[in-house]
Amino acid sequence: MEQIFYGQRALVTGAGKGIGRTTAKTLASYGAEVVALSRTQADLVSLSEEIDCQTTQADLSDAKQARDAALSVGAIDLLVNNAGISILESFLDTSTEAFDKIMAVNVRAVLIVSQIVAKGMISKGNGGAIVNVSNQSSMRAIPDHTAYCASKGALDQLTRMMALELGPHQIRVNSVNPTVTLTPMGEMAWSDPKKSGPMLDRIPLQHFAKPIHLAEVIAFLLSERAHMIHGAILPIDGGFLIS
Repeated sequence: MEQIFYGQRALVTGAGKGIGRTTAKTLASYGAEVVALSRTQADLVSLSEEIDCQTTQADLSDAKQARDAALSVGAIDLLVNNAGISILESFLDTSTEAFDKIMAVNVRAVLIVSQIVAKGMISKGNGGAIVNVSNQSSMRAIPDHTAYCASKGALDQLTRMMALELGPHQIRVNSVNPTVTLTPMGEMAWSDPKKSGPMLDRIPLQHFAKPIHLAEVIAFLLSERAHMIHGAILPIDGGFLIS
């Protein structure tokens, strides 16, 4: 692998499973010094057995833990805000508890972690790059995903604000917005053809994404090859949004 991130430190949140884990491994393969953050210590232990990485455990739904974790990892050059949760409830049944927890992880934690990391980037004076992992549901309503859709819409707008205000400091900020991604959780949630069929019918490529599809795009956006890509909300959806 080309060492495009040699000498750079990359923080990946939600690195224990799925997209985050694959992203951490991909960035390490490209030479980054990876800092993996997860709420599950066992996942961090198993990841550290696969790649050489620094690990930190935190529950990002807790503002103090999010802040303390971001402060503890030291200077960061590349940030991937991947951690996210979903609690499936219809609009009429969405509870304030579920809404608040989803917003805390999917939006507020991104704000907290990014503020701390970006201040460090500004202090170093070398710029940096941030990628937020959003979802196609920021732009399309999906049944029983009320709070999740709202959180990803908010994350897209937070991405734009970060790009607007951090750009002058040479910190690039972009978002990736995948369709259904076949993580272990995704495979379980979409294994029923009655559920997956209608979604696949709206994807011109006729298949869901895999974590590596996201990880490679994230790596590209973090790299100097994407030097003039800034403030983008990039669908990784097989054409879902055009159908």
